[in-house]
Order: sequence, then C-alpha cells, then structure tokens
Amino acid sequence: MSAPAIYLASKSPRREELLHQLGIEFTSVRVREASGRERDVDETARDAEPPLHYVERIARTKAAVGWQRILQRGLAPRPVLGADTEVVLDGVIFGKPKDASDAARMLAKLSRRTHQVLTAVALCWDQQIVAEISSSTVTFRELLPDEIERYVATREPLDKAGAYAIQGRAASFVSRIEGSYSGVMGLPLYETAQALAGLGFPVL
Repeated sequence: MSAPAIYLASKSPRREELLHQLGIEFTSVRVREASGRERDVDETARDAEPPLHYVERIARTKAAVGWQRILQRGLAPRPVLGADTEVVLDGVIFGKPKDASDAARMLAKLSRRTHQVLTAVALCWDQQIVAEISSSTVTFRELLPDEIERYVATREPLDKAGAYAIQGRAASFVSRIEGSYSGVMGLPLYETAQALAGLGFPVL
C-alpha cells in the first residue's frame, strides 16, 4: 500500500521535510496571503484564549481554508493538512518575533526555563475535520547575552515560534526535551499519521 497524497496548507520547509520522512506525497496550497487581499487566516489570539484552544483553532482554520481553495481551483480532492506550532511560557504564547530585538527578548525569557511547545495538526477531507495536538516540554540551559546576540545575528530565529529552531543551531540550547521532537520542529509525525488513519488514509 502506498502512502497517501495530500495538500499541505503551509509554506514551512520543516513540515515539508517531515512529510517526506513519512513518505507522504503532497502539494503545497498557500492559504495565508494572496496579492491584493487580506490574509486568509487571521492568527490573532482571542482575549483570554487558552493556548491549546488557540493552536487547534488555527490548525483547523488553515485546513478548512485550504479545502475551500482546492475546491475553488477545481483540483483533485485530497486531504488538506493544516498545522500550527506555538511556544508557551507561563501560559503566554510566544509567536514569531517581530524583529531581532523581540527575538532576543524571547530567548532571554526562555533561558534556564522549561517551556511548552504545542503543535496542532488538522486534516480536512470532504468537509470533515479531524485534529490532533502534540504537547512537549523543552528546557533551555542558561543563555548568555553574547550567545543570544550571535544566534539572533544568524537570522535563524526570526521566522520561528519562540525565536528558535530545535533542528538548527539552537539545539545546543536544549538540555532536556520530553515529548515529540518532530512536534517541536513543527509537525508531530505520530499525530499526523493518526489523523490520516482516522480519515481512512493510513501511512503504512
């Protein structure tokens, strides 16, 4: 049995790499922005919205919007995958940094602390959406100010939730991880496979 073919409602190269690891064929469908109009998905958190609710809502929204896009374009129907990853410290969501200064601020707060990484994966198929959530904990060693400055200067953290990439140079910051490494990267493989199987598209 061959692995399923899906649409990926994301432009993340990390998610593409992880799908390749499972042998899943995919076609990317851009849903966030289009020329001349506003974002398809508003990723603003609602007042007092719990982080778990937020990541699942955004992943479901991306999958649903992606499904509408393939219907509008007359593409062959396949499951659409949407995902969202957030770093959470003391109940506060750390999204992508606005600039280098914001990245340095986030990393200083994560220094010598244990934080949570939540990744929700949602699949839309024939108007049905299933979602799974991966929750992992990551502990950073102490980060010295000059280390943070040098890391930010690489520009690696500027488009990453929590201002770091565990699969990149920031791996040297991590003293402990409990949970899903692929989930911290941005696409939990176990949960992705479970969601696909739940829709009748087993990976193996």
